[in-house]
Amino acid sequence: MEQAGTSSAWEPDVLPGFERLTLPLEPDFEGDVVATLVRRAPEPGGGDATPDAGIDVLYVHGWVDYFFQTHLAAFWERQGARFYALDLRKYGRSLREHQTPGFVTALATYDEDVEAALAVLGHGPKASSDRRLVLMGHSTGGLVLSLWVSHRPGRADALVLNSPWLEFQTRSVGRWVLEPGLRAQAALAPRSHLVNVDLGFYARSVSRRFDGAWDIDPAWRPDTGWRTTPAWLSAIFQGQERVARGLGIDVPVLVLLSTRSTAPVRWSPEMMTTDSVLEVGGVARRVPALGSLVTLVRIDGALHDVTLSAPAVRDVVWREIARWVGAYVPSLPPAAEPEPQGLAAWWRRAFGRGRPSRPAVRVPAPARSPRPARARSGRPTA
Repeated sequence: MEQAGTSSAWEPDVLPGFERLTLPLEPDFEGDVVATLVRRAPEPGGGDATPDAGIDVLYVHGWVDYFFQTHLAAFWERQGARFYALDLRKYGRSLREHQTPGFVTALATYDEDVEAALAVLGHGPKASSDRRLVLMGHSTGGLVLSLWVSHRPGRADALVLNSPWLEFQTRSVGRWVLEPGLRAQAALAPRSHLVNVDLGFYARSVSRRFDGAWDIDPAWRPDTGWRTTPAWLSAIFQGQERVARGLGIDVPVLVLLSTRSTAPVRWSPEMMTTDSVLEVGGVARRVPALGSLVTLVRIDGALHDVTLSAPAVRDVVWREIARWVGAYVPSLPPAAEPEPQGLAAWWRRAFGRGRPSRPAVRVPAPARSPRPARARSGRPTA
């Protein structure tokens, strides 16, 4: 875990080539609270030759998670976007020794985290940036951002959801059965621990220490997760119920979801090619409730975090995101040429945009003989 303390400047991150900025937040009943913004460190002498698309991307992780997906940052940068990731309070880089990991009593608590990050990007309530804003959330982060966008029309330009936790694994019936007792327990002992149902199978499918391909810090993402608390799960249920009633999001939404789930009751090789965290059928049913312009892409062979899937599956993910961004988040036109000043302005007023040139001699083109008409055929042309 990180030690207490905050920083007001960007500093080197644990990920090579990245840097982070600590965002102080209002203290809660456990003490000091921070969020952490991560970006690729600027390269000396400028960046690469990728044209700037005028897009800023803010990514928010899921439950028992943090940002480590440098390949996701690289994808967005290839699209000409500026990529930022946010470790929410009490997760990853933002987790402190005195805190209950991941604990909040309402998902609206994360609004402060998101707003603090957007202020750095120039996308606060009084925006100072004319760049387009794309929000991207995974799992719980997808639920958090869906609620945030629905309550703040006009703030974002698009929303990308990677396996968003829009519905509980036992669907709405399970929520209705569990919620009354859970609400009572949350009032009496909000931070008591519930039964841990994570047996480590998802970690096995993604971590290089097991059968996966990714370097994951077990201190920030324990193999068997954290034991959930009644207050936190009650907050999740309330958020999912709001989704079920319809969010009315007014910007384009892209949802990426695996085609199949595998119940995490015992290890199976199918967990390497399916979502072993969410019940994707229930999530897919909630997708139309997000808004009026929603694209659902079901990806065969995808894991819960679709960007951690096998290389061939990730290629599908990148292609679908890029195609959707091209359709719904077009690049901004290049900035207008600044008006000249001083002598250059006088020259333009007197002689036009450039120096006067000698008139070109126009030579008439030789006359063409008429071409014979082509016979039409019934075959369509390409």
